[in-house]
Amino acid sequence: MDIEASGFGLGSYPIEIGIVMPDGRAWCSLVRPEADWQHWDPNAAAMHGITREQLQLYGRSPTEIADMLNEWLHGEVIYSDAWAHDFTWLSKLYDAAERTPHFRLENLRLLLSDDEAASWHELKRQVASTLALERHRASADARLLQTTLMALRQAEAA
Repeated sequence: MDIEASGFGLGSYPIEIGIVMPDGRAWCSLVRPEADWQHWDPNAAAMHGITREQLQLYGRSPTEIADMLNEWLHGEVIYSDAWAHDFTWLSKLYDAAERTPHFRLENLRLLLSDDEAASWHELKRQVASTLALERHRASADARLLQTTLMALRQAEAA
């Protein structure tokens, strides 16, 4: 899982959520902000390229997204490489939706040995270059995490 946000810190909120399943299926959605979600960091916006107008026009409500995530991820453990941020933003989404996640979000680091963790960032950079992802968005970032983990496991098996 990857979550793009309005910025970092107090008041920030999720603006896009992307997941990639083990079988390669992917799901992604913009999040329509709640009325009291006002924080907007221009530096974060420059990174992900999402505008407030796009969120209003194309975003789904937190309730729709929470229900969809629960349907796709029911009973699963999913992983994020920015667990502390993503956990907070996911909690904000579920609180707004008045829902409870039917899955567990964990830190991707739990899947890695110390040696794997030491090589993770360089391998991720190489995989990103190979994939030539055109945008820094939640679904592309989730795909990058999955592909990097698969490349790491294949390198170990060889």
